[in-house]
Amino acid sequence: MIQLKALLTLYIVLFSFLFAEAQIQRVEPPNWWAGMHNPTLQLMVYAADIADDRVVFDYPGVHLVSIEKVENPNYLFINLTIDDHTLPGTFTIEFINSDSTISTYDYTLEEREPGSADRDGFDNSDVMYLLMPDRFANGDPENDIVPGMREEVVDRTDKTGLHGGDLRGIINHLDYIQEMGFTAVWFNPFLENNMDRSSYHGYSTTDFYKVDPRYGTNEQFRELTSIAAEMDIKIIMDMIFNHIGSRHWWMEDLPTEDWINGFHDFTISNHVHTVNQDAYASEYDRKGMVDGWFVPSMPDLNQRNKFLANYLIQNSIWWIEYAGLAGIRMDTYPYPDKDMMAAWNKRVLKEYPDFNIVGEEWSLNPGLVSYWQKGQTNHDGYDGEIPSMMDFPLQSALSESLTEEEEGWNTGWKKLYDALSNDFLYPDPYNLVIFPDNHDMPRFFMQVGMDTDLYKLGITYILTTRGIPQIFYGSEVLMTHKESNHHGHIRKDFPGGWAGDNVNAFTGQGLTEDQQEIQEFFRKLLNWRKQHAVIHTGRLIHYVPEDGVYVYGRYNDQKRVMVLLNKTGEKAELDPVRFREQIRQSTSGTDVITGAEVDLTGKIIVPAKTGLVLELN
Repeated sequence: MIQLKALLTLYIVLFSFLFAEAQIQRVEPPNWWAGMHNPTLQLMVYAADIADDRVVFDYPGVHLVSIEKVENPNYLFINLTIDDHTLPGTFTIEFINSDSTISTYDYTLEEREPGSADRDGFDNSDVMYLLMPDRFANGDPENDIVPGMREEVVDRTDKTGLHGGDLRGIINHLDYIQEMGFTAVWFNPFLENNMDRSSYHGYSTTDFYKVDPRYGTNEQFRELTSIAAEMDIKIIMDMIFNHIGSRHWWMEDLPTEDWINGFHDFTISNHVHTVNQDAYASEYDRKGMVDGWFVPSMPDLNQRNKFLANYLIQNSIWWIEYAGLAGIRMDTYPYPDKDMMAAWNKRVLKEYPDFNIVGEEWSLNPGLVSYWQKGQTNHDGYDGEIPSMMDFPLQSALSESLTEEEEGWNTGWKKLYDALSNDFLYPDPYNLVIFPDNHDMPRFFMQVGMDTDLYKLGITYILTTRGIPQIFYGSEVLMTHKESNHHGHIRKDFPGGWAGDNVNAFTGQGLTEDQQEIQEFFRKLLNWRKQHAVIHTGRLIHYVPEDGVYVYGRYNDQKRVMVLLNKTGEKAELDPVRFREQIRQSTSGTDVITGAEVDLTGKIIVPAKTGLVLELN
């Protein structure tokens, strides 16, 4: 009897071993939605020796089109179609191998939010607030150190280390962002960056479907976007298609040999952006730009691989749908394969026609930047399909115009005037993102020599000219980095974001008079801009600068605004006759900042180093 029981136990163990459910490590996308415009869906399945398994499921409206294998037997790509009227729900996918061992995955088709396809993207009625999650506010100290993450030390004195900012900290201060007058938030990347060091900046993704646990969870991010939407704040997600972090889970077991460019003998990119547009560029140099690695710790993705291309496209759509995004900022835009990037833009905009995407082409040549924008007529027939680009040429011209002295008729503003005059190169200059600085360059206050008057002139320009303004967190309280221009110093902690901070920009505690003045200046101008469509979409007219004064106007059928920027140390007296096209019958204007009435019938007085934003009466 005892022997029989032992044999029975052994039989049960062996049976369980042979027919146990093998582990499916990943299915990505992890879920999808019913009622999407594009009926196709490709699942990447990762599990040991999954390639030879049969795939079986039964769900009304979901059809198996094909199964595709790659050279690595641990991956399987499943192509599905989903009928238009398929209902939301969960179905079980079975993976059956030759010895009848069955693995399962419960796949869910979620119900889409009403109006999801018709969501409004960010546009020129918005002003973006750019912030770095690790450096803005620590709302949950419990997630500062997460077991299993490679970088576990939180040290606010370490410029390249983790400081503890998180999604809860952002949620806690959305009211401040709204009260200041910002209408959109662009986050530097917050997906998992499980790197050995310097993981704070977020640009070394190690999991495309997971929020870094030191910032919070996927559910917390969705909570954030939901609360923001109720406050009329749009959320813009920073994405990177060019590269991943060297600790990405793919690097342990690549799906294909060509998943990573130069995997065995990588070289650093030549970083010569012009090869994308240059009619004479050699193929050797083009590959040196696109296939080279950005830095040694960031493996370069090969977007020409059809599986990887589709994976990245679906990942973007997944985050838009999952989190209710209003926009994407694409990092290092000229580095990935440009044909894949055009296909990505088309897929996203087909699904969300009113969505917006902005690309980073860090070039001071407007010809290079304009090459990418949707609708551009290029010499090679390329249409990049991307609606918006970062306007680096205008940023540089603004900084240099404020700090360089020039001889002649247009003293002090020539570069900025000429930069705006190049707008004929762009299919849609009003949809460019404009900015005084960002997370990769010295703060604008430092660029202008910490001169608050010049600083205010620059900010006035950014908030009143054409385009979509972006302001870097802390700009509203004159954040500096006197130690160095190292990125870790530029990306300092926002004052008041941590318990015990002596200075708190959220409440005003400890701010200097200059900081309080600038914060109020931002608050007033931003909230005024929010209410005036003439600054969003109104036509623009500008006048050749004279004697250090630059004048331009915004106008539509209902309203006219006149902006006068005097960068000199002397007051300017301007003849209104020259500006009659903009002034028309108006006899005065009200300064938006001070509320003062400015007479337009005689000489127009512009005080030294001052900008006037006049609503014409």
